Amino acid sequence: MIYTATTQMVRVSVKANYEGHLSDPDRENNIFSYHVVIENIGQSSVQLLNRHWKIHDSLFDLREVNGEGVIGEKPVIEAGEFHEYESWCSLNSEVGRMWGTYEFIRVGSGDLFEVEIPEFQLIVPYKLN
Repeated sequence: MIYTATTQMVRVSVKANYEGHLSDPDRENNIFSYHVVIENIGQSSVQLLNRHWKIHDSLFDLREVNGEGVIGEKPVIEAGEFHEYESWCSLNSEVGRMWGTYEFIRVGSGDLFEVEIPEFQLIVPYKLN
């Protein structure tokens, strides 16, 4: 399933996958990858500056991750263009969710704004049955 949110003319779409070959459920270590596409559907260029993620698992463990850019980059996304990347997270449980925000700046005007990262589910496949 693809989860999508649009804020300030920036569309963020996320698709998560369970990485069974990297996980060790017996040790409560479940690895999920997620693919993110950030589309600039506005008229001006924008640059991603920072990220703020919240990661929640079914054991009620809430982690927050703050940092500059995404995977070591602060991409400038021109009007009508997109940036995509892949990352991962681990959960102690079999079910969880992630959501957050990106901080952007409009190139030219210098206006800062936040963009919603849609909440998406992280579920090991055998829990879906």
